Amino acid sequence: MSDLDQLTQSLARNLKRWRGERGFTLDALAARSGVSRGMIIQIEQARTNPSVGTTVKLADALGVPITTLLDHEQGPQVRLVPENRAVRMWSTEAGSSTTLLVGTEARGPLELWTCRLMPGEGTTSDPHPEGTVELLHITEGELTLLVDGLAHAVPAGTSATFEAHVPHGYRNEGGEPTVFTMAVAIPPVR
Repeated sequence: MSDLDQLTQSLARNLKRWRGERGFTLDALAARSGVSRGMIIQIEQARTNPSVGTTVKLADALGVPITTLLDHEQGPQVRLVPENRAVRMWSTEAGSSTTLLVGTEARGPLELWTCRLMPGEGTTSDPHPEGTVELLHITEGELTLLVDGLAHAVPAGTSATFEAHVPHGYRNEGGEPTVFTMAVAIPPVR
């Protein structure tokens, strides 16, 4: 089974499991997430590989980190994620990428990411649930952080935090790669 097939199967199994644990019907999850009922059915039947944005919307609606939907194993209290098991969510031919390193359910979902943006590239994110906070630390280059329409220059060695319930994005407007680590803390579903 290829990595993509394994990811598709894990997402199908975990989405169905968490939807059941939350007591959400297909229609309720569609309404909460903004993802169509038909798409949710296709994902749960492992007939499609949804976009990162769709997967994030479903995770947010369920109140779980994206790693919970993508995990194919339930580990012990201490869970080590080797580099080759981190989940590459997207990449470009130029070399930009976003990789989910690890996530947890403790006191609400918490995710740790590493991101690389090549010069001139960027990515955007839909607003997360109210109360979601992102923390960033830039290790290489300079990041242009876009939060609710405002740009903030964040050079290497600098950390930033912001409330992520508004549209936001990340761009590399410099001439060298930008590398940063990001933690996303999502409030638990009430």
